Order: sequence, then structure tokens, then C-alpha cells
Amino acid sequence: MKYRKLGNTGLDVSVLSYGASSLGSVFREVPKEEGIRTVHTAIDMGINLIDVSPYYGLTKAETVLGEALQTVPRDRYMISTKAGRYGQDEFDFSKERVIRSAEESMRRLGTDYLDILLLHDIEFGSMEQVMEEGIPALEELKQSGKIRFFGVTGLPLNIFEMVLSRTTLDVILSYCHYSLNDTTLLRLLPILERQGTGLMNASPISMGLLSTRQVPDWHPASGDIQAACKRAAEYCRGKGEDIAKLAVQFSTANEQIPTTLVSTATPANIRNNILWTEEPMNEQLLEEVLEILKPVAGATWPSGRPEWNEGPDQNGERL
Repeated sequence: MKYRKLGNTGLDVSVLSYGASSLGSVFREVPKEEGIRTVHTAIDMGINLIDVSPYYGLTKAETVLGEALQTVPRDRYMISTKAGRYGQDEFDFSKERVIRSAEESMRRLGTDYLDILLLHDIEFGSMEQVMEEGIPALEELKQSGKIRFFGVTGLPLNIFEMVLSRTTLDVILSYCHYSLNDTTLLRLLPILERQGTGLMNASPISMGLLSTRQVPDWHPASGDIQAACKRAAEYCRGKGEDIAKLAVQFSTANEQIPTTLVSTATPANIRNNILWTEEPMNEQLLEEVLEILKPVAGATWPSGRPEWNEGPDQNGERL
């Protein structure tokens, strides 16, 4: 396993990190024992960063993860969890709730400190509450030693630009913007580099688009994006290749992306994902797949409140 620096945090993180949302049975019903074995496999094979949230499985993911980590020395892993999102439409970024959420997460996870705490999907919250209560709560938790580093997560890239124009963050978590079909995350690299902010990239398979499996009904991508990704997946299958493998290799190959999160609750799957990062990428196949995906390259979907969608676009213009 390779490791890279996470911004100015001083943390050396595995290029592949474990996203523990699957432990909450958010994609399928996962027996607890299977989830625990997956966590142990990930750590034994070199993954040292695990990301979770009280929202995943409505605290189930944190609870199962906490049980899995009971037998693992604390210095073998780093935990990133979240605060602010507690249900499909339940968001609360108030100072009191963020602090209480961190305490609750620590109890479930069986630890007296968190390595990273992130405000979860901030584009669904009030910008005023996020900036004036949520982030100050994170700063207070860091000063008290309960968390080591903090940041925010969300889908639209402009939310990071807006927050970073007003304050500093140790880390951000972005998803679905550095994958075969969308590399627009690269536009944030200059500001992250300037501010020393660490970058966590998530969902290299674009929440299931870059896979041979049926795309879930809830997926927000347009028909055009889904169709192009399906063509690319079928093309790979016709060549005897798995597009998910290419997607994971592509996302972890870029030295400027410190770590990429993958989520699974199957030991064999996490083992395969880790082994893929150690194999050379099929450059010819990559070129062909990127050509298939070209018509939808960088295409995304809306997320969150309108007030968060007034940030600068890729050309620095107001939207």
C-alpha cells in the first residue's frame, strides 16, 4: 500500500481508504460479522484511514465499526466521521448539536478522540449556520483535543470554494468529482495547495455508475450520463476487463489526490480493490474508455439549497 501526505495535517494516509457506509446496510443488508471481517481485512492489508458518519444506517455503521475496532490497536488506524446530517432530510449544523454529535460518535466508535471530524453535506444546511455555528464548533472541539483535524463534505465543488474563501479547513471530502467520467475536482487543487488543506476523494465508481451492476433507481445522474457510463462498462466487459478496476486505479494513480475512499462490506471486494491499486493500469483501455465518456465528461447534477449555488464557476464567474 502506498501512502501520501494529507495536506498540512502531517498525516500519512493510504492511497485507498475505507468508506464504512456499507456497514450501515445502506446498499444491502450486511451481517455484522461480515462487516467486521471487512474492516479487519482493510486494516491488515494497509488501509489506515476509515471514514464513517452517524447518518450511515442511522448510527449502525458507526456502531458496527466501533465493534470491529475493539480488537485493533488505536495507532493502526485513523477515524474520520461526520456531524450535521442525521437522516435523509435531517440536518442540524448548530454548535450545540455538532459538539454533542462528536461525543455520541466517540462513544459508538469506542475512542476518546477523532482524527478528523467533517460537517456532512453542508449544501443542505443554512450557510449562515454552517459558517457561524458549525465551523466554530469544530474549532472548539479541536482546541479541546477531542478532534485532531476538521473540514466539510458535499457534492457541489463551489461549496468548498465559498467556505475556503472565508475560513481555513484542515481537510475536505469531495465525492463523484475525480473519476473516469468527471475530473473537475482538479480545479480545487490550487486553492487547496495554497491553504494546505488535505483532500479526500470519494466514490471512484461514481456511486455505482462505473460498474457492471444495475445502477440504483435513486441515482441522481441524468440519463445521458448513465447511458455513457453503461457503454463504457460494457466496452470494458467486452475486453474481459472490469471498469470498476480501471476506475479505482485511475483515481488512486494521481499523486495530487492523497486518498480515495471505497465502500464495501465484503472482505473479498476490499481485498480486490487494494490489490488493484498495486497493479499497473491498462493505459490503452483507459484511453478508449475516456473517449467513450467524453460526451459527458465533467457533467454532474444539482445538490442542496440554492444559496450554496451562487459561488464562482470554473471560469471564476458568478453563477
